[in-house]
Amino acid sequence: MLIEDVKKTIRIVPDFPKKGIQFLDITTGVKDIKAFEAMIDFLYEQFKDKKIDYVAGIESRGFIFGAPLALRLGAGFVMMRKPNKLPADTISESYELEYGTDTIHIHADAIEEGSNVVVIDDLLATGGTAAAACNLIKKAGGKVEAAAFIIELTPLKGAEKIKEKTGVDTVSMLKYDLDLD
Repeated sequence: MLIEDVKKTIRIVPDFPKKGIQFLDITTGVKDIKAFEAMIDFLYEQFKDKKIDYVAGIESRGFIFGAPLALRLGAGFVMMRKPNKLPADTISESYELEYGTDTIHIHADAIEEGSNVVVIDDLLATGGTAAAACNLIKKAGGKVEAAAFIIELTPLKGAEKIKEKTGVDTVSMLKYDLDLD
């Protein structure tokens, strides 16, 4: 399936979660087996020749893509969770939101020192969450190979912000401007 065909499977929901937002709904893409497979194939092609030890998925949609990618790469899967969701000792990284802050956690023993890690999520907007995820992997002793996404909202310059804040490059399958009509 071509990238343009995958893009056609993504539903645009106007005024969600609030008026003026055009929400890109990945659920219609992953329910289409050919589109879902093309998404995982795209990600696999980006990293198949690199020695990836772990794929770290950002809660929750990063789990959808991270787990199958980890299996295809022969890598472990690390869940990056919101506060109070992991049962053992954790390390965390906080980041700024439009109004306030948020924090992501991983288990303190999730990443072995010097391991190569790919951070993954479904969508890249401003890059704040992904930058925090990259910093958290580094704090845990890992080396971030890249941050990967299915969708990127290019006008928000999230890829540039991640590179500036963390030195990490990004990979995105589907790129959208903000005029989705």
